[in-house]
Amino acid sequence: MPATAPRCIALAGPTASGKSALSLAIAQRWPVEIISVDSALVYRGMDIGTAKPSADELAQVPHHLIDTIEPTEAYSAAAFVRDTTRLVAEIAARGRTALLVGGTMLYFKALLVGLDDMPPADATVRERLEAQARAEGWPALHAELARVDPPTAARLFPNDAQRIQRALEVYLVSGKPLSAWQSGRTANPDSPLAPEHLLSLEPQDRAWLHERIAQRFDAMLSAGLVDEVRRLRARGDLHPDLPSMRCVGYRQVWEALDEQDPLDPAHLATLRDKGIFATRQLAKRQLTWLRSMPLRQVVPCDEPDAAQQVMQTVQRWLGDPA
Repeated sequence: MPATAPRCIALAGPTASGKSALSLAIAQRWPVEIISVDSALVYRGMDIGTAKPSADELAQVPHHLIDTIEPTEAYSAAAFVRDTTRLVAEIAARGRTALLVGGTMLYFKALLVGLDDMPPADATVRERLEAQARAEGWPALHAELARVDPPTAARLFPNDAQRIQRALEVYLVSGKPLSAWQSGRTANPDSPLAPEHLLSLEPQDRAWLHERIAQRFDAMLSAGLVDEVRRLRARGDLHPDLPSMRCVGYRQVWEALDEQDPLDPAHLATLRDKGIFATRQLAKRQLTWLRSMPLRQVVPCDEPDAAQQVMQTVQRWLGDPA
């Protein structure tokens, strides 16, 4: 490995773009440890709907920030930055390179750009907003956000519960809209990840990604996603307003279980359509964020030689494989 090799590189991309398989291929050739950049993989007991690496895959290379907290808990971008900064240093001390892999773009943004000095979470305000959402629905709260913070509301979907809640919380606690808090910073000088070491998987043909998303959600349903959510509900300590249960797939199955038997053939197609649509919307947001990063290294993941392009880029950064 060259003396100037970075301590940390990243592989980002929308859901179903092939990140996991490529990260394992990289780990077979270079001495890396994988840090998950995924807000859902941190939760224990949420395996199928998060496409969590299998036991065999986890045994192939050290993974970090997977199965670290219970789904009753919350994990923040600030916690991710703190944990990742520490892990990168520990991995480098072992003579290895940290490979950040995932699609939670808020975490990448926090690491690359830094965090604004916004008000901390307020449990009382959050509970009030959650109660209001249960009574009126998140689109009603989105409309309220549009009144007090139009720029933030314009970039959020009416059912993006977690972000709507946070934006309203910031406004109610501080009296100042979230958009006014955002600093417009373009770089975090303390980041262990340089923007030019972010490798981004981006399809040229959106239909290619849509087909992979459909195949992936079908595989989750076949693997028992509905039963996994049944087990989570049966714990008795979870509810649909928790960040864990708002994850794409889990939210749709939870809602289906509230309304009917989602495995009934008459309802399964509806659940499938809702899950695929929500995942497509997530992928669209992920790609929008990635395209705002001018220094990223883009690989068209739907090209036949995409894996070769990824390996060539990593080789340029880390040198010839051992």
